[in-house]
Amino acid sequence: MTATATAPVRRARRGLRPRTAALAATAWLLAAFFLLPYAEMVVTALRPADQLRDATYLPGGFAWSNLVKVWTDSTLGANLRVTLLVAAGSTVLVLLVALPAAYYTARHRFRGRTAFLLLVLVTQMFQPTSLLVGLYRQFHQLDMLNSVWTLILCNAAFNLAFAVWILTAYIGSIPVALEEAAQVDGLGRFGALRRITLPLALPGVVTALIFTFISAWNEFVMGLRLTTVPDSQPLTVGINNFVGNYTVQWNYLFAGSVVAIVPVIVLFACIERHVVSGLTAGSVK
Repeated sequence: MTATATAPVRRARRGLRPRTAALAATAWLLAAFFLLPYAEMVVTALRPADQLRDATYLPGGFAWSNLVKVWTDSTLGANLRVTLLVAAGSTVLVLLVALPAAYYTARHRFRGRTAFLLLVLVTQMFQPTSLLVGLYRQFHQLDMLNSVWTLILCNAAFNLAFAVWILTAYIGSIPVALEEAAQVDGLGRFGALRRITLPLALPGVVTALIFTFISAWNEFVMGLRLTTVPDSQPLTVGINNFVGNYTVQWNYLFAGSVVAIVPVIVLFACIERHVVSGLTAGSVK
């Protein structure tokens, strides 16, 4: 390329620099705005007990022992284990049930299909609190209170409708001709589903996974009422135990909150590349 040909390209690049810098500065400001509450949470978690009411943003020293005491002086470790089991178990159960249901609903025009989808959507309007009394009586009769399986079943039931709805939309947008071509090439229906449909529907699967995991991770009401033993309670209820009738252990409360957000951050960090690859799956052959 000659010098005369590269000159306009260089001028175009120089003209984009101020705009790029402005966008980058705006992005950093927005990131700082949204990260500021989390920074305050970390600082409060490390404040000494005698400096909790100080007006200064940074304490005179950091009490790293708060992170140790929150484990040794409470049931937070057991609560974290329960929440991990509940969130992971609910997510797996929802995907195992929602994928076949969504695939059948998207590929078969059976009688009552529209009514079924509307019914699935209507179930999202029910709040767990409205069914809490019935759930408590049912699991009490089954002797399943204070059980991890109880929380897994409840969280999976309340998140299943959204997963079926979103996966039906994603699978329905994939042409049936792709599966038919795969079956002509020797793949069965299950093979076409596994090797053709699921990779193309990966954005929907990831969306359902994230929604279910975060919803089960943050669930509070059912965990509070269906579990009474401290070791069997989820993390949200365990953190709430630092709020007493007359005092609040702010340093331990925020230390527990720091522990609660770390697994979610790790999940998004691990799954981000799968979201990007899922969005482009099938676009290049």
